[in-house]
Amino acid sequence: MDLAARIRRTAEREGLWQPGDTILAAVSGGPDSTAMLHLLRRLSGECGFRLAAAHVNHGFRGEESAREAEFVRRLCEELGVPLDAVEYDLPSYIEETGMNAQAAAREKRYAFLRSAAARRGASRIALAHHADDQAETVLMRLLRGAGTSGIAGMPMKRREGNVELIRPLLRISKLELLQYCAREGLGYCEDSSNRKTVYFRNAVRLEILPFLERYNPNVSASLVRLAEISRAEDDFLTREAERAMAGLVRREQGGFAMERGAFLGLHVALQRRLITLILIYLGVEKGAIPFERIDAIREAAAEGSPTTSVIEAGRGVRFLREYDVLRWMTGDAAGDDAGFEYEVTADVRELAIPEAGGRLVFRRMLRAAGEPLPSPGAESRCAALFDEDAVAYPLRVRSRRPGDRMRLAGLNGSKKVQDIFVDGKVARAMRNRIPLVADAEGRLLWIAGIRRSADAPVTEDTTRILRIEWQDDTLEVWRC
Repeated sequence: MDLAARIRRTAEREGLWQPGDTILAAVSGGPDSTAMLHLLRRLSGECGFRLAAAHVNHGFRGEESAREAEFVRRLCEELGVPLDAVEYDLPSYIEETGMNAQAAAREKRYAFLRSAAARRGASRIALAHHADDQAETVLMRLLRGAGTSGIAGMPMKRREGNVELIRPLLRISKLELLQYCAREGLGYCEDSSNRKTVYFRNAVRLEILPFLERYNPNVSASLVRLAEISRAEDDFLTREAERAMAGLVRREQGGFAMERGAFLGLHVALQRRLITLILIYLGVEKGAIPFERIDAIREAAAEGSPTTSVIEAGRGVRFLREYDVLRWMTGDAAGDDAGFEYEVTADVRELAIPEAGGRLVFRRMLRAAGEPLPSPGAESRCAALFDEDAVAYPLRVRSRRPGDRMRLAGLNGSKKVQDIFVDGKVARAMRNRIPLVADAEGRLLWIAGIRRSADAPVTEDTTRILRIEWQDDTLEVWRC
């Protein structure tokens, strides 16, 4: 099967294009992109897509770069392919920005390709990376310590903004492309910088791969196969992590949380992938999450680890283990909050508390002498009953303060609110957000969702009952 037929079969299998598409080919003038442009030109008629080309002169190599630009212009003219070309002064841009040469060139090149695609109405940009490039990429990432996602190499297609980047040559070797150019009588340009081993990729191509080929002549094919296998497994793990995210992780104010038991029930590979996914959702770039940090979080959740711990996860994100709850929080949500306080008069029926992510609902009931007391079900962790005549208005609903204490039934004296939180295994990150209800005499009546005080109990003598209920806007803000 010739190269054009192989590319067409790959395109159909991978969905690289559809009839009616406009494809913008990135053409440098080297043998790879020259062969790609020629092959796409052959395929455009039978596959029903329109073809345009783009060329970037980075301004690194003076006359050599100018000759490449002219070569691409003539090639596109001969093939009848419209061309967009640009010339940059990259050395000056690098000096201004302090970026390294390769990063600066890539930034400018892809920005121009996207703008050219927009001008031409192209939905896809074709890049000329081939199988040898893939082998080099996988080996480079292996040497840098990449995991499954990294050694998956370059994808056949990838969405970037409004366009899709496609690599139709990714399963074709460099030798096959050179042979194609020779058969078709295609000239091409040689980039002299490709021989400089100061660049890591060039060193891999010119020194490391030839050394490895002494032990395995097919090492490049093995690396490409490794990329194919890793990409499929990476895609599977990503989907499973997204499923776990949807089923086990709940969104909270400022971040995400999940039960430690559910996390420990996942396979270790899925634990790592889920941690990565959560951090990405919270704005940490994928490439900025080292393996050591991911495993530190995983180990903090493990059996035998301290029941409370905090790990800085990067970009202002903190991981918190708080007993049997795991939390990933951003910004102020991961630290101390500013606090809040609201006044509640005797006619208030509902009080929204955005700082706590919910509301308090006040219901007042009359009880005639001799009537039965409310059933035990009227009270719960999220609802408490009080003798309203024993409560001094206005009530104060506020966050905790240093030294707060509350009288508890069966206890002589009072107990620190801090100790009540610890006994109740209340997450440290949540403690400043839990509403405390106090009356006008300063008595703490209720820690919403946690504990009621011994003050103002409902008895046989009670004629007016005040019921206070906490309702969450989010799920299980503090296990209520």
